[in-house]
Amino acid sequence: MKKLAAIISLVALGVVGSAVARDELEKQASWKLLPASDVRASLAQWVDSLKPDEATKLRVETLWPPESPNDVDVLERAVNVIAAVDEDAAEIVKFCQQSKVGPELPKFKLLEDEKKPEIVRDNLRLLYGRWLAQNELYDESLEQLAQLDVAKVADPAALLFYQGIAHHRLLQKKECLPVLQKLLENEPLLPRRYLTLAQLMEADLAPLKPDSLDEVARLMDNVQRRLNLGRAGKRVRHEEDQIVQKLDKLIEELEEQAKKQQGSGSGSSGGQQPTQPMQDSQAAGGSGAGDVDQRNIGNTDNWGNMPAKEREKILQEITKDLPAHYRNVIEEYFRRLARDNR
Repeated sequence: MKKLAAIISLVALGVVGSAVARDELEKQASWKLLPASDVRASLAQWVDSLKPDEATKLRVETLWPPESPNDVDVLERAVNVIAAVDEDAAEIVKFCQQSKVGPELPKFKLLEDEKKPEIVRDNLRLLYGRWLAQNELYDESLEQLAQLDVAKVADPAALLFYQGIAHHRLLQKKECLPVLQKLLENEPLLPRRYLTLAQLMEADLAPLKPDSLDEVARLMDNVQRRLNLGRAGKRVRHEEDQIVQKLDKLIEELEEQAKKQQGSGSGSSGGQQPTQPMQDSQAAGGSGAGDVDQRNIGNTDNWGNMPAKEREKILQEITKDLPAHYRNVIEEYFRRLARDNR
């Protein structure tokens, strides 16, 4: 399920380019990284419009001096300046400095306030969305990040990167790949960690097939993540139903393959009858005891009550030629659902 560790060992990264090459790339890219000095100048103009007192001006100047290098964390500098002159913004910045996630997230009205300038509202939404993604709250992160414009935030690379992270973890392949490709348009200008992880996510998600066991295992992992965060509800239940349906489909396909193989084998035997009766543990082509009722698998109550031989047979068929982790994930998942349904 998790291919990133394997891919990392194969990646050799070199991102040194000439100034000419960078200029050419920027001409082709659909977005650009703003110089830190430009972001600072825009913020300074906004601060001046508020007519702050001398103490506030000095605090802002200290937070982001004019002579600061261009390689500073532009988003951090920007939101700290905003927080220095806006109490509501300061509350958001302070919240995003903590590392633990509580059961309930606060409601920040400022993030939805259309009266606030975009340079304030959008950069704070980017900060909050980044924090949510870093704490594995990917659905909530996209609520903040999905509608932001790369041209209106201090760090467009961070916006695209964390959009990609959230889409990747939520298995939203259709949305994820275009975002990653857009991020990589400015490849030589990206921080190394953004570049490396974007390439890894792209390589990891591109071959993912719908209804594959790989997808099922990732969906299970996603459900477990939500439950660990106390996010049980309709969304989780919907994903659980999806998982059962996809497993049901996989089992049905495996049974069909087994029946075809049995039919082929009986045809080549010249019509001879077996000298010994078929054992219950064998999968017959008819409705004998060896058959697996995939509809009963969909009902998770039956999984816990199913004979051990039947469960073992199903697990072997589903996880054939796959790492042992898949088997453990599927078995534990059905055990948990069976316990929950008692």
